[in-house]
Amino acid sequence: MIEVGLITRFSLRFFRELFKPHFEFSEFLRQCFFIGNKSLPLVAITAFIMGLVITIQSRPTLVEFGAQAWLPKMVSVSLVREIAPVITALICAGKIGSGIGAELGSMKVTEQIDAMDVSGTNPYKFLVVTRVMATTLMIPILAILADSVSLYGGYLGSNIHGVVSWNLYWNQVFDTLVFADVIPSIAKTFFFGFAIGIIGCFKGFNSSKGTEGVGQSANSAVVISSLLVFIIDLLAVQITDILNLN
Repeated sequence: MIEVGLITRFSLRFFRELFKPHFEFSEFLRQCFFIGNKSLPLVAITAFIMGLVITIQSRPTLVEFGAQAWLPKMVSVSLVREIAPVITALICAGKIGSGIGAELGSMKVTEQIDAMDVSGTNPYKFLVVTRVMATTLMIPILAILADSVSLYGGYLGSNIHGVVSWNLYWNQVFDTLVFADVIPSIAKTFFFGFAIGIIGCFKGFNSSKGTEGVGQSANSAVVISSLLVFIIDLLAVQITDILNLN
């Protein structure tokens, strides 16, 4: 409970610092490039494989009921609503969360953060605000790209044991997907990105015990941010269901 309070206070400080003047725009762009561009290949490969595997695994069950024509519709909804955004967030929690925790943790134990504070630079605004904003912005973009790549993987999977034309597949996909599927799935990725960034920065900013503490910060950043991704996803599903019922 103490750590929850500390994370909450750390998060509130983020919103205070965010609206203060002199935003570190160049550092923000650098972090966007690092988070987005460096993570894109891993996210794209994973999304493609997930789309391919889910399509191949789902086909035999649908064939038993004579409903193989529903394969593109079922796969597209499951990928866009849940699988692609959550898998993207978990990949970023492992790659980006640990990277931020280790980077800031090493700066903390080598007293670089203290040196920035002494020199008149606001280390929180330069290190934390830019990274959290970058994760909050880039993870939704990565999730949208993952949606597209996974749907293409689903198209290839549909043609392994059958023949589905390009136009027929995409017509079924877009006829099935509605804004109620797409908008909530993209909206929750902003919260995924914020959680991953704030936890990674919190763990790195409060690292101690030398190099051992850096490893612990990176490890705990991955564990806690991954757990938060599932919690946020659960809350988002419940809220979406309530709104759809109304």
